[in-house]
Amino acid sequence: MILVSSCLAGMKVRYNGTDCLDDTIQSLLAGNQAVAVCPELLGGFVTPREPAEIVGGDGDDVLAGRARVVDKSGTDVTEMYIRGAHITLEKARGVGAKVVVLKENSPSCGSAMIYNGTFSGEKIAGHGVTAALLRQHGIEVASETQLQELPALLRGPKQRIIE
Repeated sequence: MILVSSCLAGMKVRYNGTDCLDDTIQSLLAGNQAVAVCPELLGGFVTPREPAEIVGGDGDDVLAGRARVVDKSGTDVTEMYIRGAHITLEKARGVGAKVVVLKENSPSCGSAMIYNGTFSGEKIAGHGVTAALLRQHGIEVASETQLQELPALLRGPKQRIIE
């Protein structure tokens, strides 16, 4: 079972109303082999919305209460990110996902890199809130850049799209 970020599936759910369509993800969905979710929308956000970044750490730090997620205007949106992460975890469990492919650099979905919390465009090593929570619960998290390295992702059972 594979769960994938909705933006990678071509859904215009990113903060600025765009997508990051990935051809491999699109093929998985077209073949009913993947389930698409957006942790940010599940957490209560709308599209479009202000960009947000983690300040003071990464997703593990947010979950432990040591860091916050704030939008560009300075509004603390941490609770919505945590809520979306928990709902995504339940969706992953519900469909039996062993692997989740999330959009790199996102404060929710980043699996190896996130923005540094200054809204300067600089990235740092770290992972988003959803990626951290899924890993804490034993679910493998990958980014769209790792699809070719993980052929097992492409052999998942048939799935449906969750909106």
